[in-house]
Amino acid sequence: MSDVILTDVADGIAVVTMHRPEARNALDAELRQAVPRTLRELDDDPDVRVMILTGADPAFCAGLDLKELGSSGLSADPDATPLPFGSLTKPLLGAINGAAVTGGFELALGCDLLIASERARFADTHARVGVMPGWGLTVLLPQAIGIRRARQMSFTGNYVDAATALAWGLVNEVVPHESLLDRARAIAADMATVPPSGLAAIKAAYRAASAPVDEPALVAEAAYSRSWARSSFDPATLAASREAIQARGRAQQG
Repeated sequence: MSDVILTDVADGIAVVTMHRPEARNALDAELRQAVPRTLRELDDDPDVRVMILTGADPAFCAGLDLKELGSSGLSADPDATPLPFGSLTKPLLGAINGAAVTGGFELALGCDLLIASERARFADTHARVGVMPGWGLTVLLPQAIGIRRARQMSFTGNYVDAATALAWGLVNEVVPHESLLDRARAIAADMATVPPSGLAAIKAAYRAASAPVDEPALVAEAAYSRSWARSSFDPATLAASREAIQARGRAQQG
């Protein structure tokens, strides 16, 4: 496992922690590839029944590493899929311990359910940064909170706090920060008592039920994202505006 990912497996539950705390777990090229690879490996591990994804404090994930992006631009990930983790067969809980922004927000949306710390904050700043969603945000966010609220988040780039996220149906529960992983593990432990074949079948049934609408939309988003990256993304513009984008985010997170 990469040192940007910490993995702990006990009692059938794997806790995966994104570990770039000095960069608020921003998705540089290494972490962007390590997260889905690690989850897929755990999905294939017979000793793992349920997975939990979280971040090293103070953030869940600040999205794409803007410093790297402004200097090197976008590069294609060899394992990229229309969803951040591909199609996992086991339940994946998101334990959202802080800010989940843009690509980090897409990681959260890719989880089956979300338990949030009171410190959690959510924002879609794709448009403000000058990149396009490529991991399903335009499909998964409207499913979670409705199309009008999703448009509001994407068109403004404004942050939504944990209480609002709960009221909108984005997260399942909000708990005190120090209780976050304990609560996530408790829910995961309940899931781990269900026969694995039953869990996998129910998850597959949910996926099949949504596939006629979701799959064409996910393919369309991925194609649009690739086209935008080739024709419209400007690293120099991002580099020039990076400090202002980050300052705005810090101000809104409180």
